[in-house]
Amino acid sequence: MTLHSSGDLNADRRYGYAQDLLKDHDFAAAADLFRQVLELTPAWPPAWFGLGEALEQAGDRTGAITAFQQARVLSPPDALGAGVRLARLGVADAGMTPGYVAALFDEYADRFDTHLVTALDYRGPEVVMAAVEKACGLSERPFHFQRACDLGCGTGLMAAAIRDRVAVIEGVDLSPAMVEKARRSGYYGEGQPLCGDLLDTLDSAAEEQFDLLLAADVLVYLGDLAPLLKAARRVLAKGGIFAFTVQAQAGEGYSLGADLRYHHSEAYLRVVAAQRGLTVELLDPCITRQDAGKPVHGFVVVLGHVVQSVLAADHGH
Repeated sequence: MTLHSSGDLNADRRYGYAQDLLKDHDFAAAADLFRQVLELTPAWPPAWFGLGEALEQAGDRTGAITAFQQARVLSPPDALGAGVRLARLGVADAGMTPGYVAALFDEYADRFDTHLVTALDYRGPEVVMAAVEKACGLSERPFHFQRACDLGCGTGLMAAAIRDRVAVIEGVDLSPAMVEKARRSGYYGEGQPLCGDLLDTLDSAAEEQFDLLLAADVLVYLGDLAPLLKAARRVLAKGGIFAFTVQAQAGEGYSLGADLRYHHSEAYLRVVAAQRGLTVELLDPCITRQDAGKPVHGFVVVLGHVVQSVLAADHGH
């Protein structure tokens, strides 16, 4: 049994029919077929996940939660993303897992660059690059860096955009397939980028190791940014900057959108940066890509390392 096959041909066939019914918006019939699959293979996570999708679309929130919880229990890495669906349904202890993000981009790796540029008109690296240049101009800082870390580097599109302005670029990504492509790009230092969690990577880095941190269209997979910004401040050299994009949310706080990405408000970004000892050097509205032909609104942010004093946030507040 794998995530691609239950090991039972009859179950796999019915699962395929159920998926077709989902696409046709016949949610009741799809749910019935997914239940038939589960009668044959009760421990197969994709069937539970499919049942959750059908019940959610049919308006059965309780049933959907039960199905998604089963999918998550039966597949602990949660490559299917049941935790994300549960979070969207309001389950408190649910959310996006590294296993889900890694699986998502492993599957996407072979068509990543082409799809982003041609179908989604993606320009995240260019937006981040322009923001870094603007921030450097505003602070009269040289537009050149000694050591950068490309967080959530993907195939290396951000490194390609910034490479002429950085002596050494390191990187990290959860997806092994993405990391393999990025290593072949030749933009990164020896043995780079690493395959792993970006927060773990920053936590294991030396203090003041980088003078530039970059994250293009990456923080949409993180809700609470406080742990990341605390780690970023520790590894940033005095005068270093952290440039990134997020999807925009009006009002306050952050939330998981219908697109299964986190949206952050300007108010939240300013508050969490200050709490973690970082100054907002630039925070501008931006558009990094299209979705279904419509622009996705966001913010491009450049945070600087506070030189003067250690804030209360670093004492656990």
